[in-house]
Amino acid sequence: MLDKQQMIAPENALPGRDVPMAIDDTHFVNHSSLTAAPSGNQQQVLLGMGCFWGAERVFWQLDGVVSTSVGYAGGYTPNPTYEEVCTGHTGHTEVVRVVFDSDKLSLQELLKTFWEKHDPTQGMRQGNDRGTQYRSAIYVFDDQQMQVALQSKRDYQVLLGAQHDEITTEVLSASNYYYAENYHQQYLAKNPDGYCGIGGTGVCFPPEK
Repeated sequence: MLDKQQMIAPENALPGRDVPMAIDDTHFVNHSSLTAAPSGNQQQVLLGMGCFWGAERVFWQLDGVVSTSVGYAGGYTPNPTYEEVCTGHTGHTEVVRVVFDSDKLSLQELLKTFWEKHDPTQGMRQGNDRGTQYRSAIYVFDDQQMQVALQSKRDYQVLLGAQHDEITTEVLSASNYYYAENYHQQYLAKNPDGYCGIGGTGVCFPPEK
């Protein structure tokens, strides 16, 4: 039986399917497109920080964020279902796709929120949520984003200091992103009393001078 906190080997992952998940394209909160590609000064990044319900709400509230959606990334199974991801047999982690206007919000500032709103030292879990689907991750779309993300990780490790464990967040180039089912999209706007497992280390970046 698979230990859900151990990454599955690619050859043992579920086969998945060729047909993408059918979703409504309109954001429930800000009415933007969930699937539109970034345009102009917009960028996108995929962020995993535990259960994606609470994480998505964190980001749609930020000034400069154009759109958010939740889905699955970093794994092997094409077009997985939530139930499949929960088995640990797909290799995916739950992520938020954040599309943002880089003239209003830099990736560096966005990542400050990412680090502060979860505990990136916990490996294959986040709080009481255990399994590879809850691992911390940053998936970037170009070399410049990669450099910003790696430097941000180093900066936060320094802030955490010796009283905290080493950051386990994986920082990788984005591969496939698969949209989660409709009912997961903007879940906490549709279900205000729903579960939210977001919780940080209590260590924050100093304010900008």
